[in-house]
Amino acid sequence: MKLVKHNIIALALLSCTFGIAQQLPQFTQYMYNTISINPAYAGSRETLSVVGLHRSQWVGFDGGPTTQTLSVHSPLRNDKIGLGVSFINDKLGDERFTYLYGDFSYTIKTGEKSELAFGIKAGFTSYTLDRFSADPSVTDPSVYGIDDRWSPNIGAGVYWHSNRWYVGLSTPRILTNDYNDEDSNGQDYEALERVSYYLTGGYVFDLGENTKLKPAFLVKATNGAPLSFDITANFLFYEKFWLGGGYRINQNTSALAGIADFQVSKQLRIGYAYEYPLSDLNAYTGGTHEVLIMFELFKMKRIKSPRYF
Repeated sequence: MKLVKHNIIALALLSCTFGIAQQLPQFTQYMYNTISINPAYAGSRETLSVVGLHRSQWVGFDGGPTTQTLSVHSPLRNDKIGLGVSFINDKLGDERFTYLYGDFSYTIKTGEKSELAFGIKAGFTSYTLDRFSADPSVTDPSVYGIDDRWSPNIGAGVYWHSNRWYVGLSTPRILTNDYNDEDSNGQDYEALERVSYYLTGGYVFDLGENTKLKPAFLVKATNGAPLSFDITANFLFYEKFWLGGGYRINQNTSALAGIADFQVSKQLRIGYAYEYPLSDLNAYTGGTHEVLIMFELFKMKRIKSPRYF
């Protein structure tokens, strides 16, 4: 009976994504992977920055979501222009979305210690559906009325920041892409990529000579989906070790998270996050695991202040 219930819940969670707007994956460590949602972030760390992330969601479910991201971005020599490229591979059950986008930002000074960046991104989204895995009896791939294809899209954002705070507003996908065939009305599956809007922010407080606190937030709104809120707070000890937690809530689910990041060297940083669902799911899953690796090359210029985000 437990196995049956496990499969029913998993099937319900996975199948609902076909009838709801496809959204970009959301991360617990969103504050260190900002370029995936905001092109204006490109070059803001003032050096060549490479970030890789792996997320395994709802461990224990067959076909649970898994996501990998890789981003590279850097300022040019004049510091006003930033360039980057970001790749996301997102698999949920029998669906797979692959995103490959280039990022461009232009920064202007708004004060002695603050800057405002404007960004655009452009690229392609690939959608594929493993129809035979979804239903082994299927012999005609067109039965679901969904096309596998690469579709172009664009995004835009603004990012206002200093070395102590930041605020960002972005929409990484402006165009709505419909992957259904023209005559697919009445089919059981529906694949849409719709517009999402992100509002992010954070601040770093000094709590002592060797301790800092950085609260941050992310609000996500997607056409046809409920609002999602992320709130996190991380403590920084001796400019080396981050330790904190987070809380995510939307109309359907909520989750608690623990986050730990370690600055191994000036160039290398590793992070780990664990999410625990606060719903009926917690009886059937081992939670969500997320691993982040950041490598930065500081030979380009001397960094005048540490980068906290």
